Amino acid sequence: MDMMINPSASPTPATFTIGDVVRHRLFPFRGVIFDVDPVFNNTEEWWASIPEEVRPRKDQPFYHLLAENDEASYVAYVSQQNLVLERDGEPVQHPAVPQMFDGFAGGRYRLRPEIRN
Repeated sequence: MDMMINPSASPTPATFTIGDVVRHRLFPFRGVIFDVDPVFNNTEEWWASIPEEVRPRKDQPFYHLLAENDEASYVAYVSQQNLVLERDGEPVQHPAVPQMFDGFAGGRYRLRPEIRN
């Protein structure tokens, strides 16, 4: 069943922000947020490829992450319901982090001034 986004409903407010280090609730990866979509903004094919029993709602923020697991670094697109703020303070080792962020303190990254819009 395809979930339509109700245009008259207010989207769920974003819990996380750019620079936050988060981990996935179900899968073994973590990352730093570099962009936020207020609601789902990817292809229907991408959404349908997620197993139905773990498929997220579309009417919530989705986050773009510079992600990492034990084997690789990659870019991930994750719903708010599947993320948890990581409080251990460890930096993310993704190779693109230094291109986007220029500081890490208190468990958060600071976006480079030239990237801010």
